[in-house]
Amino acid sequence: MELIEAPSPNFDARTAPPDMVVLHYTGMPSGEAALERLRDPEAKVSAHYLVEEDGRVFRLVPEERRAWHAGVSFWKGRTGLNADSIGVEIVNPGHEWGYRAFPEAQVAALIELLADIRSRWTVEDGMIVGHSDVAPDRKEDPGELFPWKRLAQAGHGLWAEPPAAPGAPLGEGERGAGVFALQAGLTRLGYDCAPSGDYEPRTATVVRAFQRHWRPERVDGIADGETRARLMALLRLGVA
Repeated sequence: MELIEAPSPNFDARTAPPDMVVLHYTGMPSGEAALERLRDPEAKVSAHYLVEEDGRVFRLVPEERRAWHAGVSFWKGRTGLNADSIGVEIVNPGHEWGYRAFPEAQVAALIELLADIRSRWTVEDGMIVGHSDVAPDRKEDPGELFPWKRLAQAGHGLWAEPPAAPGAPLGEGERGAGVFALQAGLTRLGYDCAPSGDYEPRTATVVRAFQRHWRPERVDGIADGETRARLMALLRLGVA
């Protein structure tokens, strides 16, 4: 893979080797604007890589250093995920500037980049996640148009499409064992969703994040049969 060197000053020392990858969209009008911001010392943000829509890949921060991309974050009981993750920014205007599908050249380059990263570090499929997975209260990226299924088919990440499970949908205001089991499953997958049995707004936010990644056809925060079936199937893969 040919990388374009575009060093950013925004990094510091790692406290642990990376064992996860967090994918973002840039959420800016252009790739050029995003690259400029990620290299601006005043912005205090960065990522290890940026993948342009035409497939060009820029290296901003060495993988051995900690880039500043995840912010306040949580996955599988861990917080402050900049410490042990590799951040990849994928050029896309995002929901604010005209969200659109990710071009084939870009997706192919990302798949090649993930394979390259995983040739050096131990990153399990359940540790390839989106910014919205690790920060559902703040972030929507890379969003419901991102081709998570395509990545999983290429060997990077988790995916499951089982038949919908029976049962009434669960949503805000619901209480009981079904809600508790849903929250426990989301927590086991990695989300910050401590089981309480109360389907409060926080649970709906986490369900929307799950749907953006694993059930993008409908992102509404309601745990219908298909949403719950996909969650259970992911957990049964045994690597989540």
